[in-house]
Amino acid sequence: MEKRTKDRAITLGCAGFPVPATRYFKEFLFVEVQETHVAQPGTGTIRRWRREAPEGFVFSVQAPREIGQEGFRSGKVTESALKALREVSKELVATTAVFIAPPDFSSGRTNKAMIKEFLGSVRKKFDRIVWEAPPSWNPDDAATLADDAGAIAARDPLTQGLAQGKVAYYRLPGPAGHKSRYEDPAIERLADLARTAEHLDATYVFTNVDMFADAKRLKKALKI
Repeated sequence: MEKRTKDRAITLGCAGFPVPATRYFKEFLFVEVQETHVAQPGTGTIRRWRREAPEGFVFSVQAPREIGQEGFRSGKVTESALKALREVSKELVATTAVFIAPPDFSSGRTNKAMIKEFLGSVRKKFDRIVWEAPPSWNPDDAATLADDAGAIAARDPLTQGLAQGKVAYYRLPGPAGHKSRYEDPAIERLADLARTAEHLDATYVFTNVDMFADAKRLKKALKI
């Protein structure tokens, strides 16, 4: 779902389809396809999503986890994964690719140099690149690194604060991990942040187990 107010765009949705796609399409105009993180969806599934999606629907795609497991280093595994992601992205007309670092990807100098080089290289393959650092990273350091590479650092606005750029990408993992849900005060806080943030374009993606219900509650709070 997208809302435009005074030249500001707010996009809202979930990571993956928590309910059947046909039902999901009735509620939102955006999804972050997480199926591509684990295994490439079948061509029939991809084409069905595109065919059933309403006009104006936007897809983003999660990069295969093998890329992070390889430490974002170039090589056959990474190149093969990127090729597969590009194929899905093209089929879905997805303009954003989301790269999620594994939890053990430390913030040492070598890894910082590696991810900066990687993000800069894939920036040429997709219109928009989003990178999510592990929770152990300083979110502002991750944002600076991503910005230097022409990418966007995903962050949790409730625990890490708002991003500073004109374009923001927020991922909401649950207040106490994937299996937790957001209580009403947290949803109200999210709505306040979304309304007051000065981004020209902000995306809010719920990734927790109750993502569909939580996203609908935020949608209602924002009146979109």
